[in-house]
Amino acid sequence: MMSDVADSRSDQGGVAKRGAAALEAAETVVYLGIAALLVAASFVLLGVAAKDLADVIDDFDTNPVVEALDTLLLLFILVELLAAVRITISKRELVAEPFLLVGIIASIKEIVVLSVKAAESIGDGQTFEDQLWEIAVLAVVVLLLGVTAWLLRIKEREPQEGQTNSA
Repeated sequence: MMSDVADSRSDQGGVAKRGAAALEAAETVVYLGIAALLVAASFVLLGVAAKDLADVIDDFDTNPVVEALDTLLLLFILVELLAAVRITISKRELVAEPFLLVGIIASIKEIVVLSVKAAESIGDGQTFEDQLWEIAVLAVVVLLLGVTAWLLRIKEREPQEGQTNSA
């Protein structure tokens, strides 16, 4: 009777381990799929940025350069997300810093685009003022995300709680 209970618990432990391994494998496959899509999108964006820069030759204006810069900043976001996926797969943990960098890059991207639009709408008082407020809010977001990333790095460098220094 006791051996039946022990066998039953052993079987449940084996099933749980196999289930966890199957879920881990499925998780890895999903992360690899995300990574593959990010890589594909990155190559597409590289082509779009090259096309935008080639448009400068046809239309000697700042608009194609701004569009290329906007595309390249979006490309940086995709590459940072790819790095986050890579770290997640290799360490089997979610790391916050790449996502903070994505937020900083996305905010800077919007600041760049809004500053160009604001320069174009200087004559329109309300639109110009609204865009300046958006830029100010995004600048605060960049500062807050930067401080958060800095505090996170400081915390990661501290010795773990409960560990003793052996000198």
